[in-house]
Amino acid sequence: MSKISLCLWFNGQAEEAARFYASVFGGSVDFVGRYPDDSPVPAPFDAGDVLLVEFTIFGQSYQALNGGPEFGFTEAVSLSVSCKDQAEVDRYFDVLTADGGSPGPCGWLKDKYGLSWQIVPEEVMEMHRSGNGPGIQRMMAEMMTMQKLDLARMKAAFEGETV
Repeated sequence: MSKISLCLWFNGQAEEAARFYASVFGGSVDFVGRYPDDSPVPAPFDAGDVLLVEFTIFGQSYQALNGGPEFGFTEAVSLSVSCKDQAEVDRYFDVLTADGGSPGPCGWLKDKYGLSWQIVPEEVMEMHRSGNGPGIQRMMAEMMTMQKLDLARMKAAFEGETV
């Protein structure tokens, strides 16, 4: 496990979510811990239910905790995925919005567990780093019209071409 790991709070779906994320990103579920038999267990859980799952995606360790209904995910925290091309953007965006997920503006989405993600082509970040203010402005204006990011349209806008 990494020295620092993001811990995601779930209400009973920790193991299911960890296995889903590991399957989407080619990672692994590394540990599943359960609420012990001989100590108090918070409602709505029972002894033996999954408490904590450690999993790894892209070499980064994460924790999924079944903590109960008190806290939910908000857009204040999102996981940003850097994609090599449009095909990768399409694949991740589509699988993460399937089965109850929902698209949001500008490449953001919520998955079926309510966790927010940003699915971003690497080239978009390269354009941001270019220092080309007018190009960045045009690209950003185009991005504001999108849900799933369309790299070709964003590149055309950056280069000043008619979209």
